[in-house]
Amino acid sequence: MNLGNCPRCGRLFANNFRDICPSCIKDIEQEYEKCLKYLREEKTATIQEVSEATGVSIKQITKFIKEGRITVADNPNMMYPCEVCGVLIRENNMCDSCRARLTRDFTAAAKEDSGAGQNDSAERKGTGAYGAVDKFRNQ
Repeated sequence: MNLGNCPRCGRLFANNFRDICPSCIKDIEQEYEKCLKYLREEKTATIQEVSEATGVSIKQITKFIKEGRITVADNPNMMYPCEVCGVLIRENNMCDSCRARLTRDFTAAAKEDSGAGQNDSAERKGTGAYGAVDKFRNQ
């Protein structure tokens, strides 16, 4: 039997298909039902309003959205924070500006690596393992 501590409440439980204890699973389901009920009544609510009205954390509501349990298509004002800068978004994990900056940084890093690789290979020409063997043969 595989035992573990629940990351949410700290209780010891038998690890199954989920990483949290049955009690916390039940609590999360109740939170989900609260959010769903509120959103059925208030379709134009923001994530902040849902959190204040239900007592469910913004982090947990965001998790429901990312899991696809709460849809932003049915709730036009439902947005969650970008994981990098915190600006409110409706899809993905990052806003467009953070994604563009990340892409630009990766491209720059790739260019640096490829440029450094070409210089290293030019400097090492003739000094590899075969160069050492050839030196011994010539002596």
